[in-house]
Amino acid sequence: MTSEATATTGTAGAGEAAGAAGAARTTGAAGPAGAPGAVARQPQGGPVRPAVPDDAPELVRLRGLMFAAMRSMVGRDTAGPWQAATEAVLRERLGAAERTLQAFVVDDPDEPGRLASCAVGTLEQRLPAPGHPDGRFGFVFNVCTDPGQRRRGHARACTTALLDWFDGCRVTRIDLHASSGGAGLYRSLGFGEHAIPLSRQRLIED
Repeated sequence: MTSEATATTGTAGAGEAAGAAGAARTTGAAGPAGAPGAVARQPQGGPVRPAVPDDAPELVRLRGLMFAAMRSMVGRDTAGPWQAATEAVLRERLGAAERTLQAFVVDDPDEPGRLASCAVGTLEQRLPAPGHPDGRFGFVFNVCTDPGQRRRGHARACTTALLDWFDGCRVTRIDLHASSGGAGLYRSLGFGEHAIPLSRQRLIED
């Protein structure tokens, strides 16, 4: 299950891939009671826990599986410097006292030390606006499940925990880019079409 493109390893469908449709989930400004990071409900799948810095290598592994399964990447080598850079970013940001990048994971019940699934999100501070009194927005990406752990509700459980964390942070809109394979999951969690997504890219080789 992946979040950034349609993939044969089980697509959840939100993230950075070209061609994915924009979607958003809008919530009340107050959000549920409880401290940021608290999980209000436990859906099928799991058990879910917040990621820690030492999960970084496994989060990179799942991200690599996601890229390898993308239709646009079939037959291409997806390994590269991005892996070490991603691990460094994850270790730093998951170790922060106040996280603006959060990840929820399910441990692989069959293989200790490995992750079965994950969902990652970032908290962005924008300017407050009508309906968004705190100016806090969220973005969901990197929802990925190991092929051997699919169809067990792990991706839904991780994503639900992430949405609860956003709610605890008083986030009023959460965006993602859903593939066709993941759209059903996200619609069931309250997401819907939001605007025509536009992007500008500049490729950097190093």
